[in-house]
Amino acid sequence: MTDEQNIKIKVDSICKVFGEDPESVMDLVHQGISKSDLLEQTGHVIGIRDVSLDIAGGQTFVIMGLSGSGKSTLIRHFNRLIEPTAGHILVDGVDVVGMNQRELKEFRRSKVSMVFQRFALLPHKTVLDNVSYGLFISGMNRKKAYDHAMEQISLVGLDGFENHYPTQLSGGMQQRVGLARALATDAEVLLMDEAFSALDPLIRNDMQSQLKELQARLHKTIVFITHDLDEALRIGDKIAILKDGELRQVGTGTQIMLHPADDYVERFVRDVNRSRVLTIGSIAEPVDGALEGLPADTPRIREDTMLDEGFRALATGSGTAIVVDEAARPVGVVTPKTLLEALAG
Repeated sequence: MTDEQNIKIKVDSICKVFGEDPESVMDLVHQGISKSDLLEQTGHVIGIRDVSLDIAGGQTFVIMGLSGSGKSTLIRHFNRLIEPTAGHILVDGVDVVGMNQRELKEFRRSKVSMVFQRFALLPHKTVLDNVSYGLFISGMNRKKAYDHAMEQISLVGLDGFENHYPTQLSGGMQQRVGLARALATDAEVLLMDEAFSALDPLIRNDMQSQLKELQARLHKTIVFITHDLDEALRIGDKIAILKDGELRQVGTGTQIMLHPADDYVERFVRDVNRSRVLTIGSIAEPVDGALEGLPADTPRIREDTMLDEGFRALATGSGTAIVVDEAARPVGVVTPKTLLEALAG
């Protein structure tokens, strides 16, 4: 469970039912009626059923699932683009569901930004004008807005393109503009709804890397939606898996890979390349005196090193390696045999 003092966003029993009279079917929803049965009996559709999550400040939290799982519906509750049928969402302890229109407008302007799948850029405005647009709307003067926008443009690697128009940019560059625009408001929470899904695989990989680099510097609270487990495992500190609007599992990538909660999650993770997801620390044997008798020059490997990198490191040496934390303190040992067994799954 997330440390209570570090919870940035608390999703509390959120339900969303689409139809003419959602309130009239809530008893059936709480009783566990299936999505198909509710549709057949009442004409209503379950979007989200009783989802609760704790998201820590500075965390990249990924919500994933297949089409129709409810992931995009859920993220749109965070800034109330969709109104919940029941439940609450608290950001820094303040209930977004209870905000009036003035409070909600200020919340969207200063506290949370959103990056969409289809970029949503203004085609008749330059990169600089697109990035600074929200700042102008908030009342910032032109020079200050442009200066701040240029900082974000530089941050996402678009120096020199500030006077270009969206049609003059590649898909990946357009998405960088969207990211820079979201960052320009200095919002503490960044919502990213399938932000990289429309990109080609190589560009998508580059954007994932850039997001990780930016997060290492900015420490935003990021809620990221995807249908791609590889993407979720690569960028997510925590991952929530949805199916038919219901939460099936929450955990780190390692926890989900090693301990899937049910058959559905197990099928999800079955074909994932474990060597690029699991870390050395997740499969290391506890120290428990195992360091005794090891040579002083025994190689050391960081616990957050991926298995494939660890295997290459061990292949250049021989025997055991000592696994250390970020403070270089020994936390376990690993051998080529340990790695091979982990890769075999």
